[in-house]
Amino acid sequence: MKITHKTIFCIMLVLLAGCAQNIADIKNPEHVGKTVTVSGTVEGVIKLGPISGYTLKDSNGDKIGVAAERLPAEGDKMTVKGVLIKDTLLGYYIKT
Repeated sequence: MKITHKTIFCIMLVLLAGCAQNIADIKNPEHVGKTVTVSGTVEGVIKLGPISGYTLKDSNGDKIGVAAERLPAEGDKMTVKGVLIKDTLLGYYIKT
């Protein structure tokens, strides 16, 4: 069997999609401080001095904030991997 670049790319997409978790599922104390992976659409990009981030909305409509130095464009679809944080003021968010 000949393995092509297209085959390898398809396998990688399936593996990456399988690793992502639902946002609603990770928003609980057992995941705080652990590395999580979520996929979704970028909304509400913000940069205020040293503070920057965006909101990620998954296919179920659930949202979570992402603190990141590099900011994607609104509407981008992406997979984010980072540490889940729970803050008294901000609630749950992912720090990349």
